[in-house]
Amino acid sequence: MLTIRNVKNTDLPRLVTIENLCFSKEEAASKAAFEKRIELIPDSFFIAEENGEIVGLINGPVIETEFISDDLFNNIKENPASGCHQSILGLAVHPDFQGRGVASMLLANLEYEAKTSQRETITLTCKENLIRFYENHGYINKGVSDSEHGGVTWFNLTKSLT
Repeated sequence: MLTIRNVKNTDLPRLVTIENLCFSKEEAASKAAFEKRIELIPDSFFIAEENGEIVGLINGPVIETEFISDDLFNNIKENPASGCHQSILGLAVHPDFQGRGVASMLLANLEYEAKTSQRETITLTCKENLIRFYENHGYINKGVSDSEHGGVTWFNLTKSLT
């Protein structure tokens, strides 16, 4: 059975493993970045577990702007209690568990929590091959992002929560 919960410090080794399986070295969040996110934004960092094994993660800080900027990958602060925009810096599912709806469940959980905290939108960047996945979940493609993260082309996608 799949369950979703908030991140804990003890999750760190498995999170780093999954992140490195799902993203290139240039794109993957570092151990230090995860440590900072666990410390500062545990309220918007969720883990999917199946039978006690961590199989996926989703995380991102609440930001004041509609779109993600590259500085967020290293420079985040605690989330405000309400308002603003919920970003997604990372959504990753272990390859052995992909295609089972884990990413969709993580997105739905984050969306629920963001609505509860009266966020305006959820905002993320993704590569072209993932646009359709997010559009199928109600996100709107706002075009090519200014992001230079990992040296690849990213697209801004947003979903209104109001």
